[in-house]
Amino acid sequence: MTDVPDNHELHLVARVQEVRPNVLITSAKQECCMTRFLQKLLEVGKQRLLSANLPFLPASASEKDKMSYLSSCISFDSPLMLRSLGALLKCLDRRRVGVELEDSSVGVPILQLLAYTVLQIFKSELHPSVYKLNSGEKEGLSLYQWFLRPTQDLAVLYRRQEVIHFFTSPQNSDCLSTLQSSLRNIRNIQMSLSHTKVTDWQSLYKTVYTAVCIRDTVRHLPQCIKLFRDISEGFSDDLQHVASLISRVVNFEASVAENRFTVKPNVDPQIDEKRLMMGLSDFLTDVARRELEHLDPRIPSCCVIYIPLIGFLLSVPRLPSMIEKEDFEIEGLDFMFLSEDRLHYRSQRTKELDDLLGDLHCDIRGVLELSAELDCLMAMSSASQEYGYVSPKIANHRRIAITNGHPLLELCSPVFVANSFHSTDFNGRVKIITGPNSSGKSIYLKQVGLIVFMALIGSNVPAKEAEIGLVDGIFSRMQSRESVSVGLSTFMIDLNQMALALNSSTGNSLVLIDEFGKGTNTVDGLSLLAASISFWLKKAPVDVPHLLLATNFHSLLQLGLLPFSEMLSLLTLETALDGDELVFLYQLKEGICRSSYAANIATLAGLPTNLVQRGVEVSELYRTGRTIKCVDKASCDEKANCKNIVDMFLKLDLDDKSLDVQRFLKEELLPSAG
Repeated sequence: MTDVPDNHELHLVARVQEVRPNVLITSAKQECCMTRFLQKLLEVGKQRLLSANLPFLPASASEKDKMSYLSSCISFDSPLMLRSLGALLKCLDRRRVGVELEDSSVGVPILQLLAYTVLQIFKSELHPSVYKLNSGEKEGLSLYQWFLRPTQDLAVLYRRQEVIHFFTSPQNSDCLSTLQSSLRNIRNIQMSLSHTKVTDWQSLYKTVYTAVCIRDTVRHLPQCIKLFRDISEGFSDDLQHVASLISRVVNFEASVAENRFTVKPNVDPQIDEKRLMMGLSDFLTDVARRELEHLDPRIPSCCVIYIPLIGFLLSVPRLPSMIEKEDFEIEGLDFMFLSEDRLHYRSQRTKELDDLLGDLHCDIRGVLELSAELDCLMAMSSASQEYGYVSPKIANHRRIAITNGHPLLELCSPVFVANSFHSTDFNGRVKIITGPNSSGKSIYLKQVGLIVFMALIGSNVPAKEAEIGLVDGIFSRMQSRESVSVGLSTFMIDLNQMALALNSSTGNSLVLIDEFGKGTNTVDGLSLLAASISFWLKKAPVDVPHLLLATNFHSLLQLGLLPFSEMLSLLTLETALDGDELVFLYQLKEGICRSSYAANIATLAGLPTNLVQRGVEVSELYRTGRTIKCVDKASCDEKANCKNIVDMFLKLDLDDKSLDVQRFLKEELLPSAG
């Protein structure tokens, strides 16, 4: 952007949204309007959501409780989503949708928040931690959040795979159980140095003590594994000192009984003198009072504050004479930044406080993040052991090879058939699967999507073996939910999903398309499907995604609507006829399905036999271009009578003055109608 002055509304800076940045880097010494702008940019949507009328949450739910729930439904790391949601909520409130006759204080009730979940990576039930809503607890880094963020970073994936490989080995099962038991005592500590509850200290003590136990266990594990080495080094010996200090200093029994923080007497003269544990707020007030004695007499007041990641600072009001940056300099103090007409400095005393207390927030957060990573990977290891998953080979190439992949169906059905999927750099990248309904086409598409997704979060996968190239996105046109509130037909939703896949997929993408085109008439749907596939086949081979498409439009292939291409592979799911009964074998093979077997499937679904037989008869007559004759005698007689009446009426000469219309209607028309 050009280096020009901006106005107070920051119109130039506002244009930063047009490039959709992932990171905004700015000076800590910005003017207040800039700070407010950046905060508003990201926070307005979140605050509007938190203040919305959400009947599905308890009325007593705090902001923290709401965040615990909402973060399981919405990605708060997506500024575009938050701003869009905030704008939608504002629009609903402005129009008073559904509450037009209510008091203005009543907000529009938001009854449900839905996410589109084609691959069923997330269950329809809520994230398990939502059930902790009353306690307001939620893990800071969870397996659930990893599911939201698959990665192409090979270093991250290899880091996760080596830990899973270690814990899936049978000889390490005891170590896995020990660490899992220990991790149950780790808590997400969010302590304010000046407002700390007794329960916070209890959680801190339990977390630090458990972290020491985890560290001691991990130090006996192979240090060539990066996570184990990070825990061994990151969980420093200071943790043991902190645990010991809390145990010696905090009088937990008295604290619980008196409902306030209580320190054991005569523990340490220095602690008694500094009163850090007994009342940090009063202590900082004393420090500020002493600092004020050494400041310019014109400065009326000052205070000592603590900012996470920055430390302790001396804060003083900005004097009218302090205009330029040079005016901010005070002897003996290091100027840090200006905020809300207050100047912030480091002094010798605040530096001593930093050295004395350290940055507890950073230290504790490091412990929590490594513990959470260990917890997630052990959960993946347990699932891998229980269901017989294998470690996929992941590399930076454009191939996907899955041998005998088995879908989620195996968990709820005693019978399932494992199928493979192979997509090379050039050949067979576009696969069209035909087959009757219920033959397993949709399950196969989901199987491939899930295995690729699981590989890209570092997990083992349900297959005999797998080699997965780095995929930059999974695009799907599957199960569409039609809703009045959406304002779009099912077919229009299908078109939107297809448009996204056509416009955004690359040669490193995976595209899954199930029954596209069936939402409109046959000719139009078939034409759009053929045109979409042809669009990909005509691309340069390096730009063609891994495309897996299931369809019942058999004429797509029978009529030769697609261009010849070595990238095209035709597959079907095998079936067999046992007399008139259709048997699904669920085995993928090369070839084309020659029939939809609609009549057989209708019989399996329980439709009356005579209805199915008539359907087969009409279908055959229509296919061969022969006349479809009516088989209902009563309907045929009625049709004949109607034709006779029309013929008689058309023969009347209405210009004949001798015509007695009344007599005709009574004697000719009505008896015929009867």
